[in-house]
Amino acid sequence: MDLPSSLAWLVDEAAVSPGPERFLAELGRRLLAEGLPVSGGALTLSVPHPIIARRTWLWRAETGAVIEALAFAAAPRSDAGREWLAGLGPVWEERIGASEDGPLLGWAGISNGAGADAFTPDAVARLREVARFAAAPLAALAAREARTALLEAYLGRRSAARVQSGALARGTGETIRAALLCADLRDFTALSQVTEPHAMIAALDAYFDRVAGAVHAFGGEVLKFIGDGVLAIFPVTTGADGRGDHEACEAALRAVAASRAGMIHLDRMREAEGLAPLPFGAALHFGEILWGNIGAADRLDFTAIGPAVNLVSRLEGLCKPLGRSVLISGAVAENTEATLAPLGEHALRGIAEPCAVFTLAEV
Repeated sequence: MDLPSSLAWLVDEAAVSPGPERFLAELGRRLLAEGLPVSGGALTLSVPHPIIARRTWLWRAETGAVIEALAFAAAPRSDAGREWLAGLGPVWEERIGASEDGPLLGWAGISNGAGADAFTPDAVARLREVARFAAAPLAALAAREARTALLEAYLGRRSAARVQSGALARGTGETIRAALLCADLRDFTALSQVTEPHAMIAALDAYFDRVAGAVHAFGGEVLKFIGDGVLAIFPVTTGADGRGDHEACEAALRAVAASRAGMIHLDRMREAEGLAPLPFGAALHFGEILWGNIGAADRLDFTAIGPAVNLVSRLEGLCKPLGRSVLISGAVAENTEATLAPLGEHALRGIAEPCAVFTLAEV
């Protein structure tokens, strides 16, 4: 069958596009090459995500650039694609597939003063044909994006990428260097005994927002929520010149400082509502971890294990006896120029050598 370039590409190659942005840009480029008068395109996909409801990619023909707009679940519904396209020229859109949440593909024509009917009947017929041929590859792309969104929501971005790449065998993983953050609420068991379950969940969510939000803001990844505990990593991502170690530790220090500030603000809000504070402790350490799959034959967990994980957990347990909300190991202190307050060496349960302990300097 002798098909135009755009339709042949949709049949043969589009389903394996690296992502929706590349799909949209390549399809737009081919339509332009075939003489279709488009000045921009938009592709919207619904995603199963706890915060994001829809993702929209916007392509501009003049530059070839693609930007992304997010629609959040809690926000009023908006048509970001149509609104953006309308600024470029007359708009043509079509929902792909029968579902109301199916992909939405739209194009802007070249504004020529002809109003909403600037696309000729031949151009409209061609765009409808393109939309029909796009149904199968877009279904594949949407399924892939949905799977990625779910995995990232439950595993984190880096771990999700590893799982999607096929790293599924039990007992496999890689040794990486990373700064580790371990955080925990103080006296959580006692508080949960006197707090209504829904209120307790709301309190946990508010606490996790402060800690995980800070971790993600500074490039880290939450590996696990364990009851009221959090384990996060800041992997070394650059070469062996030592700068990567320094950057990971600096990022972890900024994250833990932001977490502490966030928790102070949260406690003030709770106090104003007559609620009990949520005292927390957090510890930082730096070292090598095994990052990979452990678990049963048919139920795996992608996590981090190793002596560094054990140490940061034990160090966090010192927060209450030392009366500090943040404790930092000597391994982190050696990799930062930040001003830290030394607290001496302390024995940690199950750890052979005493650990040099620091805390954040008071400001």
